Amino acid sequence: MLVAYAFLEPYWLMVREVHISHVDVPEAFDGTRIAFLTDIHHGPYFSLKRVTAAVSRANLLQPHIVLLGGDYVHRDAQFIRPCFAELSNLEPALGTFGVLGNHDHWEGAVLTSHSMIEAGIGWINNRSVWVAKDGQHIKIGGVDDLWEGSQNLEATTWDAHADDFVILVSHNPDYVEQMDTDKVDLVLSGHTHGGQVTFFGLWAPFVPSEFGQKYRSGVVQTGSTTVVISNGIGTIPPPLRFFARPEIVLVVLERA
Repeated sequence: MLVAYAFLEPYWLMVREVHISHVDVPEAFDGTRIAFLTDIHHGPYFSLKRVTAAVSRANLLQPHIVLLGGDYVHRDAQFIRPCFAELSNLEPALGTFGVLGNHDHWEGAVLTSHSMIEAGIGWINNRSVWVAKDGQHIKIGGVDDLWEGSQNLEATTWDAHADDFVILVSHNPDYVEQMDTDKVDLVLSGHTHGGQVTFFGLWAPFVPSEFGQKYRSGVVQTGSTTVVISNGIGTIPPPLRFFARPEIVLVVLERA
């Protein structure tokens, strides 16, 4: 019975809502909804139909912003363009932005980056943008994958002030331990899949992190930065999940 459940759970996509209250959130962004999708792993174990369903689910949330955390495909570059053709159907009011993960480097970082841009998605791999609303703004930036790329946090923080609200997308949450700035208020990460197979959600025998269970899943406060780690949407082999349900994270910003 438990084995059968582990094969079914990967299809049980949920939405996890996280409220982030911070004094630096501008009044115009109070209530802003950010849909965070990561670790789709479109490929042999995650069909294009399921990518389409995830996009539709995200659109139903009526997000103002969509952020993508990397690892879009699995095992073969042939899946890259079809995946981004579906992701181009995301409909946030203020834009979609994304970074690369380790699998994107393995399957084709250049093709992934080009496909992202062709899909109308803002490429924030070691880059950043100001997102404006009603004359106010927040900073959204990203860094390249910790395992396979190089990280340039300065590209996000150089023109940000202490009272700006700054969001960083890093595929791997371990990067937070290397940050040497207090300008980043919120980090969104994936990579760990929530452990993918856990002991009833309490502990995972394998987490791809140097810090054990710390960044497995959920919300972690590290210094002046809040880190939100998503379980992700797809899987790596074996295509099982056990008490680590696939998820879209909906971040709601609140002005403290």
